[in-house]
Amino acid sequence: MQLHNLAEQNSILNRFVSEIRNTKVQTDRMRFRKNIERIGEVLGYEMSKTLNYSETLIETPLGASKILLPKNEIVLCSILRAGVPLHYGLLNYFDMADNAFISAYRHHKSNPESFEIIVEYLACPSIEGKTLVLSDTMLATGQSLKAAYEALKPFGSPIDIHLVCAIGSQTGVDYVSKNFPDNTHLWIAAIDETLNSKSYIVPGLGDAGDLAFGEKLQH
Repeated sequence: MQLHNLAEQNSILNRFVSEIRNTKVQTDRMRFRKNIERIGEVLGYEMSKTLNYSETLIETPLGASKILLPKNEIVLCSILRAGVPLHYGLLNYFDMADNAFISAYRHHKSNPESFEIIVEYLACPSIEGKTLVLSDTMLATGQSLKAAYEALKPFGSPIDIHLVCAIGSQTGVDYVSKNFPDNTHLWIAAIDETLNSKSYIVPGLGDAGDLAFGEKLQH
């Protein structure tokens, strides 16, 4: 797996990351969603530099122009519900992509500090020979991304895989590195070192789904 940690370079992305973390700003749900969307746009733009391009002739009102355009067939897949704003950011740039959606959530049994990932909903086109872009706002343990990828396998074998996340833990990064194919790229805006006893990223930002869409009832 190839890791692309955009926190290693200074850019306006830092502003968006700072605001989704900031407790004084993140309570504005609309701004929180917009900042996640902006992060998706920046990560998508950087990802676009690694795609395959072919020369295309474009007719203008005054003549013809040659330009290199991406030729990858892209499928954008987001993990519901926290991944939706990130998905829209990617879709703003890859507006011709096919789209997939999958639910993956933590199911706690008797011990609140242990859980399993449950996948209940999936809508997906064929991903055979295509570029799969799998997005989730938070990369904590990495188990949700792995469960989502396993659920997508019956829909085909992608030519390459791009994981897109806003904030991750080093534990999560290491997990996906070990559990995804070699043709995988991870695009991420920030990596934190620690997970707490409930497997939340520290300092992280809290629950991205709740901040974007409101608190949910627990299973």
